[in-house]
Order: sequence, then C-alpha cells, then structure tokens
Amino acid sequence: MSFVVAYARLEYDSPVYKVQKVFSSLVDPVLNPIRRVIPPVRIGTVGLDVSVLILFVVIEAIVIPILAG
Repeated sequence: MSFVVAYARLEYDSPVYKVQKVFSSLVDPVLNPIRRVIPPVRIGTVGLDVSVLILFVVIEAIVIPILAG
C-alpha cells in the first residue's frame, strides 16, 4: 500500500492513507528487526524490501510441521 500512497500523492485525510497507516503500525514492529538484518535489495535505483517474503518463509517453516504432525 505504500506504493499507492506515494505515487497517488494522496492527502493526509484520505481513507487509503489512513488504512495504510494502520497496516504499517501493525506490521512494522514485526518487520523492522528483519529489515535491520537484511537491508533492501538494490535493483537499479530502487530498493526492494524482501523482509515480507522472509517473514512468510519463516511463518511457513513453523506452521507446516505443526499442521503435518
């Protein structure tokens, strides 16, 4: 959602901006430790944040053995 907020140049009172702020406040405390260890991957002039992908892999590594057992 950060792309939508950044590129659409939304106003601060926009509902989309408010939803993005709520999501960020919920997810950032979990992703920030991962972001400190693994910085964004540079692709040209853009930094690709892979912390979400790593979080999904870790969650799957924990959940799959629990459900399979």
